[in-house]
Amino acid sequence: MSKILIVMSAADTWVRADGSTYPTGYWAEELAAPHAAFVAAGHTVDFASPGGVLQPLDAHSADPAVAGEGCAEHVAHAQAALAAFGPPFDLAKVDLADYAAIVLPGGHGPVVDLYQDADLGRLLMEADDQNKIIGAVCHGPAGLLSATEADGSWRFTGRRMAAFTDEEEEIFGTAQGAPWLLAGRLRELGARHESGPAYQPYTVQDGTLFTGQNPASSAPMADAIVAALAASA
Repeated sequence: MSKILIVMSAADTWVRADGSTYPTGYWAEELAAPHAAFVAAGHTVDFASPGGVLQPLDAHSADPAVAGEGCAEHVAHAQAALAAFGPPFDLAKVDLADYAAIVLPGGHGPVVDLYQDADLGRLLMEADDQNKIIGAVCHGPAGLLSATEADGSWRFTGRRMAAFTDEEEEIFGTAQGAPWLLAGRLRELGARHESGPAYQPYTVQDGTLFTGQNPASSAPMADAIVAALAASA
């Protein structure tokens, strides 16, 4: 079976446009659901982050009023998986040759650091060059913004993708005062952003690029990636 790399943000704080701070971390469902699907299919999963920093849990993703009644199971799975793995690999030292897929979960962290992380950008462009699977869900697609060519152009211009929508950011209460909004930025740079109803599962596949709109899209996106890996085996 294959090895899959889950790339986490290292950010625990999102600095707002007015200089105030908003605590962030990984979103439990977006890490747990893909991890569970990949392991159940027999794949090995590694974790990496900028500097090898273990990002904290976003407390909102452990709140049933926000993340739904099933969130405790996601939290438990994510925490157990991270504890069993140990410190994440340093993203700068990752060799893409070891992996068949690279997957970016969300939480707001990716709009803090991954969107401009040069090491992630290198890995994503290598993966794209080699037709390896790239997955990103919710705010994870912010990490795709790191894939800039030497001339400054964006590797994923013109590609179809889903991501956390501006409407969903408004509903969540974090749109006002955000330095920038993800879906709008993706469109500005030339992505063919697609979306479904707010907070309902919605995924997009464009070649080997698999994206999901929100936490509820995590499992469907992971299932699509598992199917693609099986088809290519």
